[in-house]
Amino acid sequence: MSTAAAPLADPFRSNWWARAGWLALAAYVVYACAQMDVSWERVATGLHNAAHFFGRLLPPNFTRSELLVKGLQESLQIAVLASTLGIFISLPIGLLAARNLMPGWVSWPTRLIIALARSFHPVIVAILFVKAVGFGALAGVMALTLASIGFVGKLFAFGVLPQVFARFIGFCTYQLDSNLRNSTMVGIVGAGGIGGTLFAAFQRFDYDYVCAILICIIALIMVGEFIATYIRAIFIDGLSYVDLLRHRHGAPMRLRERPLEDD
Repeated sequence: MSTAAAPLADPFRSNWWARAGWLALAAYVVYACAQMDVSWERVATGLHNAAHFFGRLLPPNFTRSELLVKGLQESLQIAVLASTLGIFISLPIGLLAARNLMPGWVSWPTRLIIALARSFHPVIVAILFVKAVGFGALAGVMALTLASIGFVGKLFAFGVLPQVFARFIGFCTYQLDSNLRNSTMVGIVGAGGIGGTLFAAFQRFDYDYVCAILICIIALIMVGEFIATYIRAIFIDGLSYVDLLRHRHGAPMRLRERPLEDD
């Protein structure tokens, strides 16, 4: 006895709500471009000016290497100090923000502190600290410490340390890398680091020196990325420096041995 086959659902069924959403987004993009005076003429003029600007960047000028090295060292010191302070301060803050460990009248105000620390860009916070403590690296350290508390403290408040230890190491190394990048930016507002040297070079229209500073910043970020990768390999994958060297020369990496689980 045969039964009638159930009708198949149309895989290409139109979703009018999705189409309406895309049309609304496209209309808003056109409206926003008109409000901000975005036009093809301005884009063409910008491309012409960019070609002239990049032509003045080359070749880079490394004659003032002493000033470069001093700025890079200060940026590195700001990033390391801010990351260390931020991670250690995040430990008690994350504990106080955990709802399964603390009463609500303790956890909710602490979570509000974490949310406030995550609300503003480090450059904006750096401006506030420059006004509070003056120009220099101290303002940069305080600004990036606050940013680290907002980022790492949220992980502590929502996770149990033994289960999220691998993610904890990953987030900490990411925060160090983020602080390394941001330490080159906060100097633009007077919070120390290579950013101040970069801003001064722009004001002098010393573009070949600007190119040298940018190259040094890229090199610093690449070194920081290598260090972060090495730290993650040690604490998460259980690798050693010899294992990393073998991997770079084409040999397979030796992962840490894990006990077999019973079926």
